[in-house]
Amino acid sequence: MDVRNGAGERLDYGWYPIGESAGSPPPAVVVIGHGVTSHWDRPWQTELAAALAFAGLPSLLVSFAGNGLSEGRFDDVTPTKEAADLGSVLDALQAWGVQRLAYAGHSMGGAVGCLRASTDARIEALVSLAGMFHVDAFMQRTFGHLPYGGLMLDKPGCPWNPALEADAAHLGSLTAQAAAVRAPWLLVHGDADELVPLQDALDARAAAGGRPDLVILRGVDHRFTDAIRAMSTAVVSWLQQHLPADAPGRR
Repeated sequence: MDVRNGAGERLDYGWYPIGESAGSPPPAVVVIGHGVTSHWDRPWQTELAAALAFAGLPSLLVSFAGNGLSEGRFDDVTPTKEAADLGSVLDALQAWGVQRLAYAGHSMGGAVGCLRASTDARIEALVSLAGMFHVDAFMQRTFGHLPYGGLMLDKPGCPWNPALEADAAHLGSLTAQAAAVRAPWLLVHGDADELVPLQDALDARAAAGGRPDLVILRGVDHRFTDAIRAMSTAVVSWLQQHLPADAPGRR
Protein backbone atom coordinates (compact mmCIF):
# COMPACT_ATOMS: atom_id res chain seq x y z
CA MET A 1 0.00 0.00 0.00
CA ASP A 2 1.44 3.35 -1.05
CA VAL A 3 0.63 6.12 1.43
CA ARG A 4 1.15 9.75 0.41
CA ASN A 5 0.05 12.95 2.08
CA GLY A 6 -1.67 15.91 0.46
CA ALA A 7 1.69 17.27 -0.73
CA GLY A 8 2.45 13.99 -2.52
CA GLU A 9 5.13 13.00 0.01
CA ARG A 10 5.43 9.25 0.53
CA LEU A 11 4.98 8.22 4.16
CA ASP A 12 7.08 5.33 5.42
CA TYR A 13 5.34 2.85 7.70
CA GLY A 14 5.57 -0.51 9.37
CA TRP A 15 2.73 -3.01 9.10
CA TYR A 16 2.00 -5.47 11.89
CA PRO A 17 -0.66 -7.89 10.59
CA ILE A 18 -2.32 -10.74 12.40
CA GLY A 19 -2.23 -14.37 11.31
CA GLU A 20 -2.77 -14.78 7.60
CA SER A 21 -4.14 -11.26 7.05
CA ALA A 22 -0.96 -9.76 5.61
CA GLY A 23 -2.39 -9.44 2.09
CA SER A 24 -6.02 -8.59 2.75
CA PRO A 25 -7.66 -5.73 4.65
CA PRO A 26 -8.67 -6.58 8.22
CA PRO A 27 -11.89 -5.09 9.60
CA ALA A 28 -10.05 -2.88 12.14
CA VAL A 29 -6.60 -1.25 12.29
CA VAL A 30 -4.80 0.78 14.95
CA VAL A 31 -2.60 3.56 13.53
CA ILE A 32 0.36 4.38 15.79
CA GLY A 33 2.12 7.76 15.60
CA HIS A 34 5.42 8.94 17.07
CA GLY A 35 6.55 12.09 18.84
CA VAL A 36 8.71 15.01 17.76
CA THR A 37 12.17 14.11 16.34
CA SER A 38 11.13 10.44 16.14
CA HIS A 39 9.97 7.80 13.63
CA TRP A 40 7.91 4.63 13.51
CA ASP A 41 10.27 1.92 14.77
CA ARG A 42 11.01 2.95 18.34
CA PRO A 43 10.83 0.14 20.94
CA TRP A 44 7.63 1.36 22.61
CA GLN A 45 5.89 1.36 19.21
CA THR A 46 7.04 -2.01 17.96
CA GLU A 47 6.38 -3.72 21.30
CA LEU A 48 2.91 -2.18 21.46
CA ALA A 49 2.25 -3.29 17.88
CA ALA A 50 3.35 -6.84 18.71
CA ALA A 51 1.06 -6.91 21.75
CA LEU A 52 -1.85 -5.64 19.67
CA ALA A 53 -1.23 -8.27 16.98
CA PHE A 54 -1.15 -11.01 19.63
CA ALA A 55 -4.54 -9.73 20.83
CA GLY A 56 -5.96 -9.81 17.29
CA LEU A 57 -5.60 -6.15 16.34
CA PRO A 58 -3.28 -5.27 13.43
CA SER A 59 -1.52 -1.92 13.41
CA LEU A 60 0.16 0.48 11.03
CA LEU A 61 3.09 2.45 12.46
CA VAL A 62 3.66 5.62 10.48
CA SER A 63 6.56 8.04 10.20
CA PHE A 64 5.08 11.45 9.49
CA ALA A 65 6.53 13.46 6.59
CA GLY A 66 10.03 14.79 7.25
CA ASN A 67 10.74 12.06 9.82
CA GLY A 68 12.60 8.78 9.48
CA LEU A 69 12.46 7.41 5.93
CA SER A 70 9.36 9.37 4.93
CA GLU A 71 9.67 12.00 2.24
CA GLY A 72 9.55 15.70 3.08
CA ARG A 73 11.65 18.12 5.12
CA PHE A 74 11.89 18.21 8.89
CA ASP A 75 11.83 22.01 8.59
CA ASP A 76 8.17 21.70 7.54
CA VAL A 77 7.14 19.41 10.41
CA THR A 78 4.32 20.79 12.56
CA PRO A 79 1.50 19.21 14.59
CA THR A 80 -1.01 20.64 12.11
CA LYS A 81 0.81 19.12 9.12
CA GLU A 82 1.13 15.78 10.87
CA ALA A 83 -2.60 15.79 11.63
CA ALA A 84 -3.15 16.18 7.88
CA ASP A 85 -0.70 13.31 7.29
CA LEU A 86 -2.77 11.18 9.66
CA GLY A 87 -5.85 11.96 7.60
CA SER A 88 -4.02 10.69 4.50
CA VAL A 89 -3.15 7.45 6.33
CA LEU A 90 -6.81 6.98 7.25
CA ASP A 91 -7.77 7.67 3.62
CA ALA A 92 -5.38 4.97 2.39
CA LEU A 93 -6.61 2.40 4.90
CA GLN A 94 -10.24 3.09 4.02
CA ALA A 95 -9.46 2.84 0.31
CA TRP A 96 -7.85 -0.55 1.02
CA GLY A 97 -11.07 -1.71 2.69
CA VAL A 98 -10.48 -1.24 6.42
CA GLN A 99 -13.77 -0.35 8.11
CA ARG A 100 -12.81 0.59 11.68
CA LEU A 101 -9.91 2.81 12.74
CA ALA A 102 -8.21 3.76 15.98
CA TYR A 103 -5.20 5.95 16.62
CA ALA A 104 -2.54 5.86 19.34
CA GLY A 105 0.03 8.68 19.48
CA HIS A 106 2.99 9.42 21.71
CA SER A 107 4.06 12.87 22.89
CA MET A 108 3.53 15.29 19.97
CA GLY A 109 1.83 12.37 18.25
CA GLY A 110 -0.72 12.57 21.06
CA ALA A 111 -1.39 16.20 20.16
CA VAL A 112 -1.74 15.10 16.52
CA GLY A 113 -4.36 12.56 17.53
CA CYS A 114 -6.36 15.12 19.50
CA LEU A 115 -6.25 17.53 16.56
CA ARG A 116 -7.41 14.88 14.08
CA ALA A 117 -10.03 13.24 16.27
CA SER A 118 -11.61 16.60 17.08
CA THR A 119 -12.81 16.86 13.46
CA ASP A 120 -12.57 13.33 12.02
CA ALA A 121 -15.18 10.83 13.18
CA ARG A 122 -13.36 7.99 11.44
CA ILE A 123 -11.18 7.68 14.55
CA GLU A 124 -13.41 5.45 16.65
CA ALA A 125 -10.98 5.14 19.56
CA LEU A 126 -8.19 7.54 20.55
CA VAL A 127 -5.15 6.77 22.73
CA SER A 128 -2.71 9.42 23.99
CA LEU A 129 0.58 8.09 25.34
CA ALA A 130 2.45 10.74 27.34
CA GLY A 131 0.45 13.03 25.09
CA MET A 132 1.24 16.71 24.65
CA PHE A 133 -1.65 19.06 25.47
CA HIS A 134 0.06 22.40 26.16
CA VAL A 135 1.83 22.46 22.80
CA ASP A 136 3.29 25.96 22.84
CA ALA A 137 4.45 25.67 26.45
CA PHE A 138 6.24 22.42 25.63
CA MET A 139 8.01 23.85 22.57
CA GLN A 140 9.15 26.99 24.37
CA ARG A 141 10.22 25.11 27.49
CA THR A 142 12.13 22.44 25.57
CA PHE A 143 13.43 24.22 22.48
CA GLY A 144 12.80 27.95 22.87
CA HIS A 145 16.38 28.57 23.97
CA LEU A 146 17.75 27.20 20.70
CA PRO A 147 18.63 29.35 17.68
CA TYR A 148 16.86 28.37 14.49
CA GLY A 149 18.85 25.48 13.07
CA GLY A 150 19.91 24.24 16.50
CA LEU A 151 19.43 20.51 16.94
CA MET A 152 16.33 19.49 18.85
CA LEU A 153 17.25 16.97 21.56
CA ASP A 154 20.71 16.93 19.90
CA LYS A 155 19.35 14.82 17.04
CA PRO A 156 20.97 15.26 13.59
CA GLY A 157 18.51 16.34 10.93
CA CYS A 158 16.04 17.76 13.45
CA PRO A 159 16.57 21.55 13.50
CA TRP A 160 14.48 23.94 15.57
CA ASN A 161 12.68 26.00 12.97
CA PRO A 162 10.20 28.89 12.50
CA ALA A 163 7.39 26.70 11.11
CA LEU A 164 7.24 24.52 14.22
CA GLU A 165 7.48 27.46 16.60
CA ALA A 166 4.74 29.39 14.78
CA ASP A 167 2.37 26.42 14.61
CA ALA A 168 2.86 25.68 18.30
CA ALA A 169 2.16 29.32 19.16
CA HIS A 170 -1.00 29.20 17.06
CA LEU A 171 -2.22 26.02 18.74
CA GLY A 172 -1.33 27.04 22.29
CA SER A 173 -3.16 24.48 24.40
CA LEU A 174 -5.61 22.02 22.83
CA THR A 175 -8.54 22.98 25.04
CA ALA A 176 -11.13 23.46 22.28
CA GLN A 177 -9.94 20.40 20.36
CA ALA A 178 -10.12 18.14 23.42
CA ALA A 179 -13.64 19.35 24.13
CA ALA A 180 -14.61 18.42 20.56
CA VAL A 181 -13.34 14.81 20.72
CA ARG A 182 -16.31 12.45 20.79
CA ALA A 183 -14.53 9.12 20.38
CA PRO A 184 -13.67 7.01 23.43
CA TRP A 185 -10.31 8.31 24.65
CA LEU A 186 -7.58 6.76 26.77
CA LEU A 187 -4.79 8.80 28.37
CA VAL A 188 -1.71 6.88 29.58
CA HIS A 189 0.96 8.94 31.33
CA GLY A 190 3.86 8.39 33.69
CA ASP A 191 3.99 10.56 36.78
CA ALA A 192 7.79 10.87 36.38
CA ASP A 193 7.60 12.15 32.80
CA GLU A 194 10.50 14.57 32.40
CA LEU A 195 9.38 16.10 29.08
CA VAL A 196 5.58 16.22 29.07
CA PRO A 197 4.33 16.50 32.65
CA LEU A 198 1.40 14.46 33.92
CA GLN A 199 -0.50 17.74 34.22
CA ASP A 200 -0.94 17.72 30.43
CA ALA A 201 -3.00 14.52 30.70
CA LEU A 202 -4.99 15.87 33.64
CA ASP A 203 -5.74 19.11 31.77
CA ALA A 204 -6.69 17.23 28.59
CA ARG A 205 -9.12 15.09 30.58
CA ALA A 206 -10.62 18.16 32.23
CA ALA A 207 -10.99 19.94 28.88
CA ALA A 208 -12.82 16.89 27.55
CA GLY A 209 -15.32 17.05 30.38
CA GLY A 210 -13.76 14.18 32.32
CA ARG A 211 -14.79 11.68 29.64
CA PRO A 212 -11.37 10.16 28.80
CA ASP A 213 -10.12 7.19 30.77
CA LEU A 214 -6.83 7.86 32.54
CA VAL A 215 -4.06 5.41 33.47
CA ILE A 216 -1.21 6.84 35.56
CA LEU A 217 1.98 4.78 35.60
CA ARG A 218 3.86 5.43 38.83
CA GLY A 219 7.55 6.30 38.53
CA VAL A 220 7.49 6.05 34.72
CA ASP A 221 9.27 8.48 32.40
CA HIS A 222 8.40 9.91 28.99
CA ARG A 223 9.70 6.92 27.01
CA PHE A 224 8.05 4.31 29.25
CA THR A 225 11.48 2.99 30.24
CA ASP A 226 11.04 -0.43 31.88
CA ALA A 227 7.27 0.04 31.60
CA ILE A 228 6.48 -0.67 27.94
CA ARG A 229 4.72 -3.89 28.94
CA ALA A 230 2.56 -2.08 31.49
CA MET A 231 1.69 0.60 28.94
CA SER A 232 0.93 -2.00 26.26
CA THR A 233 -1.25 -4.02 28.61
CA ALA A 234 -3.33 -0.95 29.44
CA VAL A 235 -3.71 0.03 25.79
CA VAL A 236 -4.50 -3.46 24.49
CA SER A 237 -7.14 -4.21 27.12
CA TRP A 238 -8.80 -0.84 26.53
CA LEU A 239 -8.81 -1.19 22.73
CA GLN A 240 -10.25 -4.69 22.98
CA GLN A 241 -13.27 -3.05 24.59
CA HIS A 242 -13.53 -0.03 22.29
CA LEU A 243 -12.33 -1.42 18.95
CA PRO A 244 -13.06 -5.17 19.02
CA ALA A 245 -11.64 -6.78 15.89
CA ASP A 246 -14.75 -8.87 15.28
CA ALA A 247 -17.28 -6.00 15.55
CA PRO A 248 -19.11 -4.91 12.38
CA GLY A 249 -17.82 -1.82 10.63
CA ARG A 250 -19.58 1.51 10.63
CA ARG A 251 -22.11 2.18 7.93
